[in-house]
Amino acid sequence: MARYKARLMVKGFHQCLGVDFNKTFSPVMKLVTVRLILTIAITNDWPLRQLDVNNAFLQGTLTDDVYMVQSPNFTHSTKPHHVCKLRKAIYVLRQAPCAWYIELCTFLLAIGFVNSKCDASLFICHRPEHILYLLVYDDIIVVGSSDSQVCDFIASLTHRFSLKDLGLLSFFLRVEAHRSPHRLYLS
Repeated sequence: MARYKARLMVKGFHQCLGVDFNKTFSPVMKLVTVRLILTIAITNDWPLRQLDVNNAFLQGTLTDDVYMVQSPNFTHSTKPHHVCKLRKAIYVLRQAPCAWYIELCTFLLAIGFVNSKCDASLFICHRPEHILYLLVYDDIIVVGSSDSQVCDFIASLTHRFSLKDLGLLSFFLRVEAHRSPHRLYLS
């Protein structure tokens, strides 16, 4: 049986900076941060897990008033000139990456994570009994000192956001990762 996806998208190219939106943001991991977190994980033999957030940009709540014209194929028959007010971000909307990042950041801060001052894509949860590191980009890499804490965290994140647990880190940022005892091979 074939499965098809449909996506509602806006014409984001009509948005003007300073008129329709004031800021855009998308977390970009710094290479030095990635190397540091991978080194910590390998040195301490900690698990490296990868998560994929389903439709991440659609999970961000908009703080600005954003309107769009009705889609040509889904125009209301009695109100064809009305517009739609968006509450959630949708694809191509310039505010979508920022709205998603704020939504995720708010959740992580509420459960005890701290956002790194050096790299906006790094979140750290340091407790006496464990430590967790999160690297956020298109996917999320989770590194932790305790398997059970990593699993508990993934469960709480799954409860809040729709995501797929991709298991052990295998492919990220167009890099393939193969782990062996005390080593991580990247190609």
